[in-house]
Amino acid sequence: MPGEFPPFRLGSVLATSFTGTLSERFGTPVERIPTPQRLVDWLEANGLAVDSCTGAQLELARELRESIHAAATAAALHEALPGSAVRIINDRSVQGRAAAVLTPEGNRRWQLGPASPVEDALGVIAADAIDIISGERDGKLALCASPTCRAAFFDTSQSRTRRWCDMNTCGNRQKKARFNAKAGPKRTAEPRR
Repeated sequence: MPGEFPPFRLGSVLATSFTGTLSERFGTPVERIPTPQRLVDWLEANGLAVDSCTGAQLELARELRESIHAAATAAALHEALPGSAVRIINDRSVQGRAAAVLTPEGNRRWQLGPASPVEDALGVIAADAIDIISGERDGKLALCASPTCRAAFFDTSQSRTRRWCDMNTCGNRQKKARFNAKAGPKRTAEPRR
């Protein structure tokens, strides 16, 4: 049943969208891929359709997600990348055997192999992470300004000054909090006698 899980936060950058499957890391964490089927759903929503996923593959995916988050966070803060995270990202990238193919409409999509499609999909995500963390793509890694989120995101805005991983969630929440703080406490009407 689709309504039983929190919705995905789909962005234009595959690797940071993937790290967004766990949000509110510094508040009350929200896990968006709690089951193998939800990982299948997320992969399909991102053009990496697979037929099935095992519990072990879900754990590989989560390990990759946390490694990308750790490396992207370090890169955004201009700190040394954690060695274990780099190893996991590289391992997943090397193990994936997906091929980029051109559609008749002129778009790129990924063709996953029949033997290990989940691992191939994780390889695509890892390769995307390598591109953004290494600076190969035009943009800048940044951290969400929300104190409960702090998600790494890839800022491709012209000014490279985005503050929120997602304006519709973290940005609006912070704007609402600032507005409420300025407005002060709400007054209640005195009951009539």
